[in-house]
Amino acid sequence: MRNRFVIFSLLLFLILSPALNAQNSIQKVKNNLYFLASPELQGRYPGTKSDSASVSFIQKYLGELGLQLPYNNGLQEFKVTTSVEASENNSLSVNEKSAVYDKDYSLYSFSSNVILEGDLVFAGFGIVFESDSIKWNDYKNLDVKDKWVLLMKGDPEPQNNNSVLIPFSDARTKVMFAKDRGAKGVIFTGGVQNNKTDDLVPLLFERAVVSAGIPVIDIKRSWLDANILLSNQPVDSLESFLMRKVSPADLKLNLRIKAQTELIRNEVTTFNVIGILPGNDPILKDEYIVIGAHYDHLGMGGEGSGSRTPDTLAPHVGADDNTSGVTSVMEIAARFAKSGIKHRRSIAFVLFGAEEMGLLGSRYFVKHMPFEPKSINAMINLDMVGRLNEAKSVVIGGTGTSAETEGILKELSVKTKLQLSFSPEGFGASDHASFYAENVPVLFFSTGAHADYHTPADTPDKINYEGMMEVIDFVEIVTNEFSNKPEKLTFTEAGPKERTTGRRGFKVTLGIMPDFTSTSTDGLGVGGVTKGGPAERAGMKKGDKITGINGMSVGTIYDYMNRLKQLKPGQRVNVDVLRNDENLVLIVDL
Repeated sequence: MRNRFVIFSLLLFLILSPALNAQNSIQKVKNNLYFLASPELQGRYPGTKSDSASVSFIQKYLGELGLQLPYNNGLQEFKVTTSVEASENNSLSVNEKSAVYDKDYSLYSFSSNVILEGDLVFAGFGIVFESDSIKWNDYKNLDVKDKWVLLMKGDPEPQNNNSVLIPFSDARTKVMFAKDRGAKGVIFTGGVQNNKTDDLVPLLFERAVVSAGIPVIDIKRSWLDANILLSNQPVDSLESFLMRKVSPADLKLNLRIKAQTELIRNEVTTFNVIGILPGNDPILKDEYIVIGAHYDHLGMGGEGSGSRTPDTLAPHVGADDNTSGVTSVMEIAARFAKSGIKHRRSIAFVLFGAEEMGLLGSRYFVKHMPFEPKSINAMINLDMVGRLNEAKSVVIGGTGTSAETEGILKELSVKTKLQLSFSPEGFGASDHASFYAENVPVLFFSTGAHADYHTPADTPDKINYEGMMEVIDFVEIVTNEFSNKPEKLTFTEAGPKERTTGRRGFKVTLGIMPDFTSTSTDGLGVGGVTKGGPAERAGMKKGDKITGINGMSVGTIYDYMNRLKQLKPGQRVNVDVLRNDENLVLIVDL
């Protein structure tokens, strides 16, 4: 009788053990995700205490698995700029009349640090444009070489939402035009038609901080009117003259500018966290599979952070983006480290910092790797894998970056119930792009964007943990295949290796045909989608209704055009879409 009980207990254990192990794995992943995406960590912004806590948690986890930890115990340090502020060393005088910083004038965040004195030339709106029907050149008959240039904000057709001059009306483009003509500094002011409230430009930090190379100042028209009457006219009158196509060369100034501009760009230290599991083949162990995900997010949000709710200051915990990817990589690392299963190539598990600021962590890693880029057989990137839908849809990008990848994935697809869709291009708005630029075959796994993307609502309770485990299971299968396949993958180019920015004057388009028959004011109907255009690549369909761009509402065709004029070629755009009463978020690369 006792023997029967023992046998029965053993059989029961063998039957229940896989289910218990699976449940334990889910709980472990869930616990890790709830910690990293907790409100207490306040969105894991680079250089903060929450960033350090995240790094320490991941580092400890990889260390306890017995992985090799290169650099400083698995930490690869690098610096990023996270804020910009004006120093006390800022001054401005016009014809020896002094203006006060932050009251009368301010700096643009892309201004350079200089001490510069010189004559001021008025160049109108500072726009240069030529087409078959329109020629516009505010610099005609003007010599601005080695001088300051005074420019009006906006464009000469502020009431025309379809003006061809809109793409040239932003400050950066105007500064570029001035610099091209030899100007040493630019001062902006605004007439009532383009700057009704006479507000100074806020000193907002740009996630990609690139100096214009010359000083760029914003000054209130009220100060100019009270102290320096330009051409014996107030600023509003000058704006009106320009809108009536009076040439800036006819509005002579006799002004001398002396200024010191100084911005402090504050740097912080953040990290990539790395753990390496050596291969066991005498030869192939010197080749690597890199499995990566970014652990950083948007912190508390706010204007300029990338939040789709920029007016809301709250922890952007980023449960799906990208704690789901991080905890998946951690689970895969644990499986390989503890299974005892032999793998011929070495596997590097890398959790990247500062991805949201422009792939900074992965770009630093590929330039300072503990091994040569040519030794990498493949890089597998997991970014937003926590919202598997009922259809079990998983997008795998980069499938065209090796000659063998799609064939291998099709063979392995019989081992999963996931519905896989392939995208061949190696470039994308996540960390795999940094490796693709180094001729490394890449794969990018994602379960797709959603309405909570880049908002405080991307919380752990909305994660599909069972679905995450299915993705993890398949990535483990793929990693095992790439690690043990005798032949190295053959890199092939699949799409551009960097964002294309277009030529000067390029007009941004999503690649849609608006539904001009619609009279609704709650969104722009999509009447058609251009094949191969940005919208189609992002999954937009005829019949969709665009309700927002980058968190800003779109109600009509005019709203849509106004939002577009703020975008630039190469930019990553979040487009809110209503499809069959379902709210979706599409990520569009322009």
